[in-house]
Amino acid sequence: MNTQPLFTPRLILRAPTVDDVASVLAIYGDPETHRYNPAGPLADIAQAKAALDRWLAHWATHGFGQWAISTRDAPEWVIGFGGITLYPYNEVERINLGYRFAVSAWGKGYATELATAALHYGFKALDQPQVYGVVRPGHQASIKVLEKIGMQRIDELDDVPGQAPSLVYVATRPA
Repeated sequence: MNTQPLFTPRLILRAPTVDDVASVLAIYGDPETHRYNPAGPLADIAQAKAALDRWLAHWATHGFGQWAISTRDAPEWVIGFGGITLYPYNEVERINLGYRFAVSAWGKGYATELATAALHYGFKALDQPQVYGVVRPGHQASIKVLEKIGMQRIDELDDVPGQAPSLVYVATRPA
């Protein structure tokens, strides 16, 4: 398992630890960060711990997963979580790009910076031919990020009963 942090021009991407549970709750418990997530925000510290435990188990099993994201200027402050994980699409596990940032980090280009680093990591470090992303159809900011980093919309995924299907994007490793 490679738990060495990755650095982008402005961000530090590191494996999460059990000490990140308060940051998980702060970000994933904020209703604003879940505006497009039909499951809604986390309700309490127990749900945050369960989410973090799943991420830690993914890291332990696969050697990669969601990163805790901070800025180089304030490395002690987690501004988001994101990276690439295995995600089932119609019963097939695929490498999926995902992220969620604190509202205070929105509009600064951090999602694009993280997404670019995650794509590079998936293609180079994990030698994956493709990286996928799933986004709710109304989430224009995330759609813009996926398109900005070169992902192409290829499909829809009926993953939320009674609602419009999510949009599926893919990036293919350059030759």
